[in-house]
Amino acid sequence: AYTDAQARAAASSQLEQALEDAARQPPAAATAYAKVAPSLVVIRTTGSGGTGLGTGFVANVDGTILTAHHVIDGATRVEVTFPDGTKTSADVASEQPEKDLATLTPRRLPEVVVPATLGGSGPIGTPVHAVGNPLGLTFSLSSGVISATGREIRTESVTLENLIQFDAAVNPGNSGGPLIDDAGRVVGVVTALANPSRQPFFVGIGFAVPITEAGRAIGAAPM
Repeated sequence: AYTDAQARAAASSQLEQALEDAARQPPAAATAYAKVAPSLVVIRTTGSGGTGLGTGFVANVDGTILTAHHVIDGATRVEVTFPDGTKTSADVASEQPEKDLATLTPRRLPEVVVPATLGGSGPIGTPVHAVGNPLGLTFSLSSGVISATGREIRTESVTLENLIQFDAAVNPGNSGGPLIDDAGRVVGVVTALANPSRQPFFVGIGFAVPITEAGRAIGAAPM
């Protein structure tokens, strides 16, 4: 039978082993990023207003790219770059300006097409991560939590409803990118950031269209 000293020693050894095992595990954000990274795309546009930058992600096995409508609005040329370096022009396949959503059909696909996994949004306090190309810094990740749901904001052209509010840092270039949970599932499409100073940079509040809304644009449903 164990003595008290032996029991304490065994418990201490188990605790040390558990801590070592936990230390070897990658952080949740790293695991989530690794899962969504193969589906990310950089979107560059040209139009009468000049050039633009945004983010999108492969949302279907046929290579359909989901992004924010304002990323491609008014563009005469859309170019997408996949993580493997494949660069190609893309056509706008569908537009839902009332939800700030659009889909793109790339004219050429990479050898391996990896669609993102879609998932329903969690409650307030759920950890989330915004992935995109802020200020041209491609394939960047920032982390925060869902701050609120059911938000409504007014843009220059439309009122967007039922949005997810989150506090992960987003900046110009993040628009259209995925908002993911710790499992790497896309729970929303980044659409806007609050800028009461009228300066388009991060002030701690971002918004995303729930993937339950966006999924209808591509004929997909959250897992």
